[in-house]
Amino acid sequence: MARFVVIGTGALGSAAAFWLAERAGGDVLVLEQFAPGHGRGASEDHSRIIRHSYQSTSYTRLTRAMYACWDELEAAAGLRLVTRTGGLDLALPGVEEADAEYAATEAALGTEGIPYEPLDAAETMRRWPQWSLPDGTRAIFQADAGVLDIGRACAAHLALARAHGAVVRDGAVVRRLEPRDDGVSVHLDGEVLDAEHVVVCAGRWTNRVLAGVHAFPLRCTREQVQWFASPRMREFAPERFPTWIGLGEPSFYGFPVHGFPGVKVSQDLAGPPAEPDDEEAQVDPARIEPVRAFVGRHLPAAAGPVVAARACLYDLTPDRGFVLDAVPGAPRVKVALGAAHAAKWGSLFGRILADLTLDDTTPHDIAAFRADRFASGREA
Repeated sequence: MARFVVIGTGALGSAAAFWLAERAGGDVLVLEQFAPGHGRGASEDHSRIIRHSYQSTSYTRLTRAMYACWDELEAAAGLRLVTRTGGLDLALPGVEEADAEYAATEAALGTEGIPYEPLDAAETMRRWPQWSLPDGTRAIFQADAGVLDIGRACAAHLALARAHGAVVRDGAVVRRLEPRDDGVSVHLDGEVLDAEHVVVCAGRWTNRVLAGVHAFPLRCTREQVQWFASPRMREFAPERFPTWIGLGEPSFYGFPVHGFPGVKVSQDLAGPPAEPDDEEAQVDPARIEPVRAFVGRHLPAAAGPVVAARACLYDLTPDRGFVLDAVPGAPRVKVALGAAHAAKWGSLFGRILADLTLDDTTPHDIAAFRADRFASGREA
């Protein structure tokens, strides 16, 4: 019997494996249906935005602990994982809900005492002349924001988990779980493993793993990102240009040049629906055009040819909030759902999952991420 089984090696599963192995002295088995670092999940690539700025204190009150966990991992691994570039939240005039999200972001930062600077269009363009912004634009600048190298972070978590005695098995497809009062049976193809506790970090395959136990109302969408070969690449170096997120809808977001010779820009939640078992989508050239138009209008120095694009699938809860909890009716099975924006939280959420598994509680306020806030069953 393995004492602990972790399912999935993405941002959340790799972190849960590390913090469990570090606290429990090993006896952790990690099951990955493909292989660590595969391209079918939500945790590959080399750049995710990390930030304090959210529209809710449920998130912002956890961000100091989030950064602290990455600091601990960097020290343990001897790797740089977070590059602080500063970050902008932009409210463009005429964008639906932008003003409301701006006010909510200011309120959350202020409530938690996190320093930030409100900027107008002129000051934003004075500091970063790469921008071309209309009058009436408002921005929030927060100096701690930056880029998390998510691929390196997952690899570091798994390497340290192994160093603490964890075993990682790839090609291990979990078909179902069978919770019992004294443990959990984990059914693979032609094999059944017994565990005391299971942590499910399976992303869009969560409902397959939990079949017959619980179904979360998840939906999937096809999204994509693209990189522009700026003729003035130097101006978008991490020390010269911040990460940024557009508030309201439609929302665009982007990065300085990091890990790939291009300026990464995308439109959030712009894609059509998908099924959890779909292969990664092909890049749709038509969906590049709104992003290209945004870049040409507001970041003209970045407006070179698209040199790379990548499609991915988002797995989303109805409120796009996280789940960090025991599975309803199965207290020995803990589950994490990242709702397509959990990479930056990976190490902290892995630590919280270890807390919940070992202690049935955590010192962090995760009341907003309860599993029972949704009705069981697939969302239409």
